[in-house]
Amino acid sequence: MKVLVIGGGGREHAVVKKLSESPKIKKIYCAPGNAGMGKIAQCVNIKATDIDGILDFLKDNPVDLVVVTPDDPLALGLVDKLNERNIRAFGPTAKAAEIESSKAFAKNLMKKYGIPTGAFEVFDNPEKALQYVKNRQYPLVIKASGLALGKGVIIVENYRQAEETINQMMINDMFGSSGHTVIIEEFLQGPEVTVLAFTDGKTIKTMPSCQDHKRVFDNDKGPNTGGMGAFSPSKHYTKEIEEYCINNIFYPTIRAMKKEGRNFKGVIYFQMMLTKDGPKVIEYNARFGDPETQVLLPLLKTDLLDIFNAVTDERLDKTDIQWENSAGATVVLASGGYPKEYTKGYPISGLEQVQKQGITVYHMGTAMKDGEYVTNGGRVLSLTAKGDTVEQAVARVYNNINKVCFKDMHYRKDIGRK
Repeated sequence: MKVLVIGGGGREHAVVKKLSESPKIKKIYCAPGNAGMGKIAQCVNIKATDIDGILDFLKDNPVDLVVVTPDDPLALGLVDKLNERNIRAFGPTAKAAEIESSKAFAKNLMKKYGIPTGAFEVFDNPEKALQYVKNRQYPLVIKASGLALGKGVIIVENYRQAEETINQMMINDMFGSSGHTVIIEEFLQGPEVTVLAFTDGKTIKTMPSCQDHKRVFDNDKGPNTGGMGAFSPSKHYTKEIEEYCINNIFYPTIRAMKKEGRNFKGVIYFQMMLTKDGPKVIEYNARFGDPETQVLLPLLKTDLLDIFNAVTDERLDKTDIQWENSAGATVVLASGGYPKEYTKGYPISGLEQVQKQGITVYHMGTAMKDGEYVTNGGRVLSLTAKGDTVEQAVARVYNNINKVCFKDMHYRKDIGRK
């Protein structure tokens, strides 16, 4: 089979690497791909959001399956366009992907169908939002309803911070049109856990639980990022909690989507807070997480292509998915200054040395210049290791992390300590 993977980050590198292990695959294209994938896929210089460019490429280069993982092309309806042309696609339609691209839609869906989540209000008028936060208990959480690269969630401790955040999002276009509608919700407390699942709209097959670290600095300080590291499994996600989530969150969500005429096929990502009142959904994503994918896919024993085909053809109930009984951890190496201003183009050294120690290197924001890798994004690399325990996997990464070097390299030193 020939496969086209859409995207160019660490998540896509992990997907491409796993697919390349399948004996059924003859050729993998990636659009746009990145510098780290060159040996296992043919990278095509087409942006993930260039829907027409992707469709034109497929006219001349037919494939058996297109795997759409980033949020933007999903929201833009790439899967719909592929379906219209009878091209098999893995990923949700634009209407189904609204579970991520509109937090307002997702929160109202949970409210309508009784799926546990924090108390909230939705505002598209800044004056009404400011009025609402005047006499509230703090902290509160203010979220941009639209897509914001994982950075659109801000915790505010008092009215002054709330006022500033509302003005920045709704009036000053901090996140463009994504912040013109905001959700203001109660601050939930407890351990956070993320569960990703494959679903064909009828059956759900969950992946091992994991936790990510969103803040840029140690001890969860600084602004939110796309994710600075992750580990699996979460010690907080017990069998009892898993059973509760399957019955009260996971299946109710896909059934609700079906009732709303938004049948969801692909990977759905449940981010939850395990509160004293039980698990509550913080948000959904309509695709693989980044960097969670870099932790989870190395633990997968089943051929990933078989799973993608089963989801696409709606026969997931007949597919047995096997996972290694081990732990994993990944640490993101970022450019100094990220998630704000940063410089690109710094040479990267030490990748071969770190790989010799059994560490898997996933490229997130890299480019090739004069035969060497250089930095080309805010999040540059993720380093992944496996172990019998999370502690062992984390130690393997940190024991080798300084073999990799580029100017102003920044990483968190506390991944896995949640």
